[in-house]
Amino acid sequence: MIPDDDPTRMLTVAHPDDPSTTYISLVGNTYGMLITGEQTNGQYCLIDMRVPDGGGPPPHRHDFEEMFTILEGEVEFTFRGEKHTVRAGSTVNIPANAPHNFRNVSGAPARMLCMCTPAGQDEYFARIGDIVAGPDAPPPHLSDDELADRRRRAGELASTYRSEFL
Repeated sequence: MIPDDDPTRMLTVAHPDDPSTTYISLVGNTYGMLITGEQTNGQYCLIDMRVPDGGGPPPHRHDFEEMFTILEGEVEFTFRGEKHTVRAGSTVNIPANAPHNFRNVSGAPARMLCMCTPAGQDEYFARIGDIVAGPDAPPPHLSDDELADRRRRAGELASTYRSEFL
């Protein structure tokens, strides 16, 4: 049986140029929180990822599904140790628990949408990254101590957000 409609939940229209979009700088990338878990009742989140040449996270895994649609450029995904170059227009699904990471090795900026289901990655990024003014804002200049603090926080919170660095 399908539950009744919940009239307290509203339509969400996400646009990356919306001034209310929160942008987070993390490991040199800029992540726009287009649709948050709060807006989807925890079902999923949608993140606009802008990845400069050479950017990307360290190898990791988590117990939720992650899907990437490449909008601009190309990104190299390493999945269970095997590299795959993915170009604009393609979509990649990373199954839960699989070791992976991505890196922009194209020589130009890349952009992709990332959907995580269930949500939580949006909260994790907000807790370990730095809010920036917009999608093209430069990352903050962090001291060695500040960088160490971000890495410590990411490690300490990883299990809370069902993630593990490899």
